[in-house]
Amino acid sequence: MNEEYCMVITTIAGGEEAEELAEGILANRLAACVQMTGIRSFFLWEGEVQRETEMLLLIKTTTGRYNALESYISEYHPYDVPEIIRIPVTAGLSGYLSWLSSTTAFPG
Repeated sequence: MNEEYCMVITTIAGGEEAEELAEGILANRLAACVQMTGIRSFFLWEGEVQRETEMLLLIKTTTGRYNALESYISEYHPYDVPEIIRIPVTAGLSGYLSWLSSTTAFPG
């Protein structure tokens, strides 16, 4: 396949916020799938160790939709500096990757 795929990771504080973000991502065809799970995060922020309960979102999309997805997350995410990390997908089941392409394509 000529098209490239990626998974994007972000975290967000609450389940309701995570669901709203995921639904907006899907409604705008920025990804084909968003999975979420609860995690406990430890990180340095403004010189202090932070301990937070968050939701981890694993977002499956194409590299062609990445910039729009990053912009969407940046606009609708409540954090000042949200985690947005793109991980390349170098291989996968061809049927699944085809589904990713068709789901994120603009209609028409």
